[in-house]
Amino acid sequence: MIDFNNASYLKLAPSDPVQAAQKLQALLLHNEQVVLAFTGLRDSVVFTNLRIIAVNVQGITGKKVDYTSLPLNKIQAFSVETAGTFDLDSELELWFSGLGKVKLEFTRGTDIKAIGQLIGQWVFR
Repeated sequence: MIDFNNASYLKLAPSDPVQAAQKLQALLLHNEQVVLAFTGLRDSVVFTNLRIIAVNVQGITGKKVDYTSLPLNKIQAFSVETAGTFDLDSELELWFSGLGKVKLEFTRGTDIKAIGQLIGQWVFR
């Protein structure tokens, strides 16, 4: 489960959404589609048309995995921060109604503005 008092996923790099959908097939709803996928060292974050799924691999062997679903319809506010000259990471902060804030940090080269636009389309519809 995401610790909403210290919720941060670091250094996420773009990954293949098709491969992510295959790994999450048992969790996805009938009408749910993976839109974007990002992976870190062991953890990953997947954006679907209905929710954000945070995948937290636990333990030494990585056999224990926590899947946290964050419904898009609970996002109250969000912030995007682009990479700079010295700060090479871009960031997405999401505030969820009744849950708290989640911060996602992306590697250099991730199109954070496109992610912000996608989140905006979901939030402001």
